[in-house]
Amino acid sequence: MEDPYKVLGVDRAATADQIRVAYRDLAKRFHPDLNPGDDKAETRFKEISAAYDILSDEGKRARFDRGEIDPSGAERRERQFYRGFADGPAGAKYQSFEDIMADLFNKERGRGRGRARGADVRYTLEVDFLEAANGTKKTVTMPDGRSLKISLPAGVREGQSLRLKGKGRSGLGGGTPGDALVEVHIRDHPVFVRDGNDIHIELPITLGEAVLGAKVSVPTVGRAVSVTIPKGSNTGKTLRLRNKGIASKGDQYITLKVVLPDKIDPDLTKLVERWASKHPYDPRQAVQREASS
Repeated sequence: MEDPYKVLGVDRAATADQIRVAYRDLAKRFHPDLNPGDDKAETRFKEISAAYDILSDEGKRARFDRGEIDPSGAERRERQFYRGFADGPAGAKYQSFEDIMADLFNKERGRGRGRARGADVRYTLEVDFLEAANGTKKTVTMPDGRSLKISLPAGVREGQSLRLKGKGRSGLGGGTPGDALVEVHIRDHPVFVRDGNDIHIELPITLGEAVLGAKVSVPTVGRAVSVTIPKGSNTGKTLRLRNKGIASKGDQYITLKVVLPDKIDPDLTKLVERWASKHPYDPRQAVQREASS
């Protein structure tokens, strides 16, 4: 067996409190109750328990430091009986995780130390885009079967973690419970795209609306609003709606896209032919110029 100081990862000059803290942290990591079926973890826990048995006892620690007993607690002098491994704290029989931690923290309370806070728990919650934008209430089921009600604030961001105080695991030795950390993931929306607190959408308009101008209904993350399309609007023109972004903190930007009808009728064909013959223009001049520069 290794040197108990090395097993617990503490210095030979470590105080009793430092040894207790080291043991507590390692017990949380390697206790068999928390690592079912893991033989390596069980073996490691036995070594940790044996090391703590020696270093937590002032008498045993002093004898070990003087070389009178070895790391297993056995006498180094000749003809002394060796203590059986299974009878020691590192044997196959061990307290449950709750019992051993409760004992440890009961001792700490006797020395005026605090109780052990419960562990935090983590959850992942997937919500729709508009639920994240406007806020909503959700219920998730915890591993122990309890239902956890969550209020999502308006404007919650992708990957943001919400902390719910006291909704984690129960504390040990009468300690306070841990917290629940809920990581939010937001589904994409077919129309809205978020950029910070701003919202971007692409809005199709007809040829007539683009040329003549019009008032049209435009969706926002709240309710639809009426927007004026200026005369002569082209594909790519951007309109801005102030305070129509996330939680009224950002704006909504509307990029116009002129869309022709699915079927071009003869009247439109003749109209465009007459107009094009009298008003020729080349919309690709700038592209060609920049391409050759």
